[in-house]
Amino acid sequence: MKYKYVAMNARSQKKEGTIEADSQAEATNKLREKGFVVQDLMALGKDSDEPTSIWQMDLGGDVHTKKIKPKKLLMVFNQLGMMMKAGINLSLSMQIMIDSEKDVSMRKILREINENLYSGFTLSQAMRNFAGFPPIYISIIEAGEANGRLDDSFEQCALICKKDMALSGKIRGALMYPAFLMALVIIVVIILTVFVLPTFAGVYSDFGGELPGLTKFMMGFSDVLIGWWWLIIIVIVGIVFGFRTLKKTNADFAMGWAKLQLKIPLVGPIIRQSSLARFCRLMSTLTDAGIPIHKAMALARDVVPNLFVREKVQAVLDDVQIGVTIHDAMAKHPVFDPILVSMIRVGEESGMLGDSLHKMSDLFEAQTDESTQKLTDMMTPIMTVVIGVVVATLVISMILPMFGMYSLVGGSSSTANK
Repeated sequence: MKYKYVAMNARSQKKEGTIEADSQAEATNKLREKGFVVQDLMALGKDSDEPTSIWQMDLGGDVHTKKIKPKKLLMVFNQLGMMMKAGINLSLSMQIMIDSEKDVSMRKILREINENLYSGFTLSQAMRNFAGFPPIYISIIEAGEANGRLDDSFEQCALICKKDMALSGKIRGALMYPAFLMALVIIVVIILTVFVLPTFAGVYSDFGGELPGLTKFMMGFSDVLIGWWWLIIIVIVGIVFGFRTLKKTNADFAMGWAKLQLKIPLVGPIIRQSSLARFCRLMSTLTDAGIPIHKAMALARDVVPNLFVREKVQAVLDDVQIGVTIHDAMAKHPVFDPILVSMIRVGEESGMLGDSLHKMSDLFEAQTDESTQKLTDMMTPIMTVVIGVVVATLVISMILPMFGMYSLVGGSSSTANK
C-alpha cells in the first residue's frame, strides 16, 4: 500500500512524497530510518489518487469525527491520572484501559492512540486526530508533556470536565421542571380538546340553542386540532428547522439571538454567569498549566456557549495582543462584571492571575446556583397558575352550555304542561 507523507528532514526542511509499506507503523519506521520526522501520514486509496485518512481505513469506520460523551472523557482522564500517579507508564496505562473498555468506538480510539504512541507520536499529537477530544484538553496535555507533569495535566482535564458537567447539569435541572409543567399543560389541553370536547359537542347539538362564545371558540380550536394536526406538526417542525438553520447560516441572526438570550428575565443572568464561570475556570486551569495567556484566552473563548459573550472575549483578546492589559480591555465591555475586572487587575499586578480567575469562577458558579434556584422557585407558582387557568377555561367552556340546556329543558316542560 502507498502512503503519502509530510515530514521534516535533519535540516528542518519540509519534505513530501509517497512510500510503500504494509502498515502505517512500517511506513513510519521506514521514514525514520531515512532521518525524517513524520508530521502527517495518509494512505492512498486503491482506486483513486486522492489520499484517504489512515485512521478511517485502519478502523473500518470514521470514529475520528465521533463525539465522546463528557462522562466518558472524565473517566479516561481520571483513570490515566490515577495510574500515572501510581507510577504506571503511559503505554501500559493505555493498554489497561483498552482491555477494560466495553464501548466499541472508544476502544477503537484508545487502541489507535496507543498504536501511535508506539510509533513515536506524543499523546497530544495522537489525540488531535479525534474530534472527540476538545482542543482545550489537548493543549493542557501538550503542556504536561513539555514540563514532564502529564499526571497533573490529566487531573486538570478531569477537573475541567467535572466542573463543566456540574454546571451544565445545574442549568438543565433548573429548566427541567418548568419544561415538564409546560409539557403537562400541552398534554392536558390536547386531551380535553381532542377527546372530551367532541363528546360534549354531540350533546349540545341535540338540544339546539345558541352556545356561549367561549364554548364556540374551544369547539373551533378542537376542530382545528383534530382536522389539521398534521399541518400543525409540519409548521412546528418547519419553525424549529428554520430557526436552527438561520442560527447556523446567518451570523446576524445568531448574534441577535445571543443578545436576546441575555435580556430574558431570570434566564439571561444564568446564561451570562455560567458563560463567565466557564471562561474563568478554563482560563485559570490553562494559565496554571503554563499555557501562554493569548493561547489560553483563545481556547477559553471557543468553549463559551453564548455567541455574544464569545465575541466580547475575542475583542478583549484582540486588545491584549496589541499590549493592552486584560482588565483594561474587559472594562470596555459591560458584559464583564466590575468585580471581575477588579480581580483580574489584582491578579495581573500581583502575578497571581490564575488564583484570581479561580476565585471568580467559584463566585460566578455560586451566582449561577443562586439564579437557577431563584428561577425554579419563581417558575413553580407561575406555571401552577397557568395550568389552573388553562384547565379552568376548558372546564368552564364545557359547563356553560349546560345551564342553557337546563333552561331549554325547563322551557319545554312548561310548554307541555300548558
